[in-house]
Amino acid sequence: MALFDKPLFTFEMANNHQGSVEHGKTIIRELKRVTKKYEDDFDSAVKFQYRDLDTFIHPDYRDRMDIKNVKRFQETRLSVGQFLELKREVEAQGMFTMCTAFDEKSVARIREEGYDCIKIASCSFTDWPLLEEIATTGLPVIASGAGSSLEDVDKVTAFFVHRKIAFALMHCVAEYPTPDEHLEMNQISLYKNRYPNLRIGFSTHESPEDMEPVKIAVAKGAEIFEKHVGVETDTVKLNGYSATPEQVDRWLAAARRVYRMCGTAGRRYESSEKEQADLAALQRGIFAKRDIAPGEQINRDDIFFAFPRQPGQLPANQMSKYASMTVKGSGIAVNQPVLSDEVEIQDDRECVLKQVAKVMSILKKSNVVVPTDSTCEISHHYGIHLFEKTGVAMIDCINREYCKKILVVLPGQAHPTHLHRKKEETFTVLYGALDVDCDGKKCHVTPGESLVVERGARHSFCSKTGCVFEEISTTHYEDDSYYDEEERFVNPRKTVVYLTSDMLGDMDTEI
Repeated sequence: MALFDKPLFTFEMANNHQGSVEHGKTIIRELKRVTKKYEDDFDSAVKFQYRDLDTFIHPDYRDRMDIKNVKRFQETRLSVGQFLELKREVEAQGMFTMCTAFDEKSVARIREEGYDCIKIASCSFTDWPLLEEIATTGLPVIASGAGSSLEDVDKVTAFFVHRKIAFALMHCVAEYPTPDEHLEMNQISLYKNRYPNLRIGFSTHESPEDMEPVKIAVAKGAEIFEKHVGVETDTVKLNGYSATPEQVDRWLAAARRVYRMCGTAGRRYESSEKEQADLAALQRGIFAKRDIAPGEQINRDDIFFAFPRQPGQLPANQMSKYASMTVKGSGIAVNQPVLSDEVEIQDDRECVLKQVAKVMSILKKSNVVVPTDSTCEISHHYGIHLFEKTGVAMIDCINREYCKKILVVLPGQAHPTHLHRKKEETFTVLYGALDVDCDGKKCHVTPGESLVVERGARHSFCSKTGCVFEEISTTHYEDDSYYDEEERFVNPRKTVVYLTSDMLGDMDTEI
């Protein structure tokens, strides 16, 4: 909501002004004294409660001092002018103003007096005549929903959101004070997950000496907080859920500490130089297993990993299946560290992701059902950067005495000439069209058509428009593919992609 940029801490005066403007001002000034040192971290608001007592209380009960709340409301009554004096004091102290309305006349007063925000108390959460009136003000709304069903919370949330009113929702338990076993702190998580576009808060009624609930609330992502506050005197004693200025100070300090402990939200944190140095001191480094000459590409068989890592040495995590390294300078001697300034590194991860996305796009268009948890091999014979010209994506479905694969050919992509000595294959086109050269015989295979490739038959294939076809064969062996130009292929020439059930539905990948 537009009301604040930082976490908002709201101090509920309720009837703790004791019907005295001067005592109310003392509370406000004490709150300012305490909150001043937290201004860089938090916004602060003081909240009043408006009841038009002449209409709020039934005529037959206005003098019933035997009814606890009637007595409390009447004995601490302030006039319109007196409340305005307190509001002006809050503004003079540089804090936001907020007020809870318990009846329609009070809503009108809040609008006319220019409060920053209007609050809906838990007892009024589903008071629809009152909510209708509050919605007409256009003011930001913060609502506590203690004791309400989730269905009612959904309804009230939708009511304000659909009217494009800035709306925040507070978890609250209306027991005064609230014992630990009834705090229900997990409700903050429920609200955060159910209403991801709302600011979620925590309205507290636990003992003001207890700092654990606010810590939990911060850790769970609460952004608005509310606590009853007051100032004790020789004649004024606070109830079991109202905090003194000193307790407010400890409350804010506890919240600030946990906010700092929780750190960055919504994005990855930035690692410190100290953290990186500590990690580097524990990492293995890359060492040469043999003498490697200048201009040579480093393969996995050429290196080993060991501790301790030397200054300037590449860590083991640089040797991924996507990275290729070429030696520069004078070469690297056996057992010597591979230094970052001695090699040229090319990382192909982004290129692999780009090509996988194209394969997934064709699979999605084809509506071909791919078994979950399948393995896909991206064959890039001349390198991943030439994959769109030469290669194929092969999804392994099963490989026993019989074998099934689903192959995806990109538009304009060709697969090099090769043969198999152990297995026999049958291709059935499921989507698009495939051009096959089998022992010099050229075939154009369309959806529903099949082609048998016998053992020893030299074959290649390509597709102008893109193709998905099924390969049924006898058992597949890793060493049973013999290519005409194998000496020109890169090593390794395959990248494995793991297809999860989510990926098959949303076209995401794990590689």
